[in-house]
Amino acid sequence: MSADQEQRTIRCLVAKVGLDGHDRGAQVIARAFRDAGFEVIYSGLHRSPDEIVQAAVQEDVDVLGISILSGAHNTLIPKVVDGLEGYNALEDTLIILGGIIPDDDEAELKQMGVAEVFGPGTPMEETVTFVRDNAGKAE
Repeated sequence: MSADQEQRTIRCLVAKVGLDGHDRGAQVIARAFRDAGFEVIYSGLHRSPDEIVQAAVQEDVDVLGISILSGAHNTLIPKVVDGLEGYNALEDTLIILGGIIPDDDEAELKQMGVAEVFGPGTPMEETVTFVRDNAGKAE
C-alpha cells in the first residue's frame, strides 16, 4: 500500500441495483465500512445499472459494492461493468458483490471484472480487510 493510499480515505459506493427491495445487508455493510473509516455513499433502492455507473464515476469511488439478492446478477452486473468500462473507470474501481450469487456464476462474474463475491454470513471484518487490501491497487 502506498503512502498516498494510507493517507487517503477509501471511498465506497454501496449500491442496490434492479428491483431487489431487500436492503438490510447493504445498510449493514455500509455501516461496517463507515465504522472502518471508509467514506460511504449509499445508492438507495431500485437503481438502474446506469444510475450506479453514473454515481460511481461522479463520486470517483475506489470501491463499488453491489448488493443483489434478486437473481438478476447475470443481467445487471455486466451492464454495470460495461458502463464503467465506457468511462475508463473499470480498472480504478474495485467491484465487490454481496448477496445470493450461485457458485457456478462466480467465475464468470470475476472474469468480467468483479473482484470478489461475499455471500450471506461472511464476517464483516473479512470484507473490510479485502477492501483495505485491494482498493486502489490499479492506481
